Amino acid sequence: MSEFPSSKFERGKIFAKAGLKAGGNYATHYLKRLGNGSADRSETHSKTAKDVLGEFTKLRGTALKIAQSFSVDQGFLPDEFTEVMTQAQYSVPPINRSLVRSLIRSELGAYPEMIFDDFDPEAIAAASIGQVHRATLKDGRKVAVKVQYPGVRDTISSDLALARTIFRRLVSDADELDVYFEEVRKTLIDETDYEIEGASINRFHKRFSSDTVVTPEWVEEFSTKRVLTMTFIEGVHLNEFLKTDPDQEEKNHYGQLMWDFFHRQIRNPEDIHADTHPGNFLFTPDGKLGVIDFGCVKSFPEEFFMDYLRLLPTHLQRDEKAIKVLYFRLGVLKGDPDKVKKEKEYYDFCLNYGYTFAMPYLEDRFDFGDPEYRELIRGYTKNAPISNEPRGNKHFIYSTRVHLGLYHFLMKLGAEVSTEESKRVVEEIVG
Repeated sequence: MSEFPSSKFERGKIFAKAGLKAGGNYATHYLKRLGNGSADRSETHSKTAKDVLGEFTKLRGTALKIAQSFSVDQGFLPDEFTEVMTQAQYSVPPINRSLVRSLIRSELGAYPEMIFDDFDPEAIAAASIGQVHRATLKDGRKVAVKVQYPGVRDTISSDLALARTIFRRLVSDADELDVYFEEVRKTLIDETDYEIEGASINRFHKRFSSDTVVTPEWVEEFSTKRVLTMTFIEGVHLNEFLKTDPDQEEKNHYGQLMWDFFHRQIRNPEDIHADTHPGNFLFTPDGKLGVIDFGCVKSFPEEFFMDYLRLLPTHLQRDEKAIKVLYFRLGVLKGDPDKVKKEKEYYDFCLNYGYTFAMPYLEDRFDFGDPEYRELIRGYTKNAPISNEPRGNKHFIYSTRVHLGLYHFLMKLGAEVSTEESKRVVEEIVG
């Protein structure tokens, strides 16, 4: 079992070690180039990413959340780096039992065995800012208890400042990173307040709980800003589901639920579940989609969100005049593609990537299991003409995380879904 390094000094040492490894890797790379003119930059990026992630995993908290925020391709980190950073979305070593007991006593006023009828000291999930335990309330309700690692909220500003020094080595125009880091900072402030998450749980339960989607209910009397208790949902994650060798009908069923959940959300840009990765969704025994984590719920400005949605019909129609207007408004283009060669390369790439991204809406059904489509998406995310330059509105960090996360989920599931209704939803919203 691991401890959580909560002091600025302890965390600073680990960040420094990560920075030292990154600097050493790139120094070795350039020395090799000077010596014989050949060096594998891709290998250097991969090694650096693995070294940095190894140190960030020790830090948990903000450090891993930073890794998560930049793990889905944003167009400015080397692809090898984002590929490794996707590992940050999965389990990390849990903290020890005695610390968990102390944290619960500090927050709820008593040790877990006095509060709950039953409390499992072994965490069923351990992630970036907290870990989850199964428990049973005195009234018999099965619950999940999320315990936040100590001092996480206090490390946000210092971790971001230290992380920025590492990311500067990977980005061509590091000064433009500030707006993205500020967006991550504001999101983390909310994400480390479990009372905010509890309120999100209640809103989503009221809005989405149905015969197809199940969400937990917040147990407010056993929750604080750092301990969150919610009703427990039985089910399996995507990887566990695939290990059961499900038939295509089962895959299509759960894929459709995911697709429809996404399109029900976009009717309200002020409440979007912005963390679409497999660990946050369950397939329940009675055939429902379980949505279980509401730490990262985003409110997108209406102007940005409408422009983002308008990208879909404009790309389907190949309306290049409208596309250019949207690209400029969303910060995708920085200059006139008809006059600047670099902008032309970037525009052509985005135009074709956008069309590929819109392809599921071309027909009434789409097969995300099509290997050719998976390779198309993979090819675009790996071959951006400007791989390490900040581009696009700051809100792309989370809108891309939602949308591209959905596609990756469905491609891994291998589901074929009906898109007829979702096209009408988008058309209705954008007018």
